[in-house]
Amino acid sequence: MRRAFIRASAALAAIGLAARASAQSAPSAAGKGGRVKVVYQLSEGIDQAVRAMGNLRNHLNGAPGTKIVVVAFGYGVDFLVEGAKDARGNGFESPVGALAADGVEFRVCRNTLTARKISESQLLMEAKVVQAGVVEIARLQAEEGYAYIKP
Repeated sequence: MRRAFIRASAALAAIGLAARASAQSAPSAAGKGGRVKVVYQLSEGIDQAVRAMGNLRNHLNGAPGTKIVVVAFGYGVDFLVEGAKDARGNGFESPVGALAADGVEFRVCRNTLTARKISESQLLMEAKVVQAGVVEIARLQAEEGYAYIKP
């Protein structure tokens, strides 16, 4: 009976240590130093981008220092094309530039650019091209511990 108790205690301790090690190695939305990391998905066009601009500004105002990456694919790339305007005729150059100055990164899907025949030279200078938007979002979440938001 005593041996069974000792074995059970040892097994439970091993399980507890394994769970703790797993939890410590799992990515989290808080990076080194507790910095929260968030990826925003934009894939629905200009109206979503207008909402996102407000969300991004509010996010940084409410949680300064948050590491934010915007990944655009599909119609979500439209706001990052030079000369793009919202329904009121406002351009995106200024708000994108201001957000980039505050550390927000803008990444654009090369697959979308190819499919829609949009040249990289047509993009705002703040936009960085990645091979595939959905792959970039998955990578940021799985490998770098980013939280996911789709406005």
